[in-house]
Amino acid sequence: MKKTALLNSQICEVVSKMGHKDTLAIGDCGLPIPDSTKRIDIALIKNIPGFIETLNSILTELQIEEVIVAKETFDVSPHVFNEIKKAVGDVKITFIAHEELKYQLKECKAVVRTGEQTPYANVILKSGVVF
Repeated sequence: MKKTALLNSQICEVVSKMGHKDTLAIGDCGLPIPDSTKRIDIALIKNIPGFIETLNSILTELQIEEVIVAKETFDVSPHVFNEIKKAVGDVKITFIAHEELKYQLKECKAVVRTGEQTPYANVILKSGVVF
């Protein structure tokens, strides 16, 4: 049985295969995911699981060096941005337009779709190294 906190086998598989600078996205249930990008759909019902609890869970397994967030998140859902900042600590946060974030999903190893129903509760995590 797996010893660490994250139990979702699909997420664990993607994280285990990620190299330096690879990306993984976490999104609300409305985020359009390109057909060419792996979708890990963990949405169950409205707001379950939530975006922040999913982010915190993935961060127990994934070493990150940068977080990419839509500028709109800061303006429209500042509480979500504050929770992202709290979760990632002193990791670099890069702001881009939401349309650009959606475009960058094509380059992600996967997108984890949550049940979150808060506008702009989306993030792209850039993998770091543990050494």
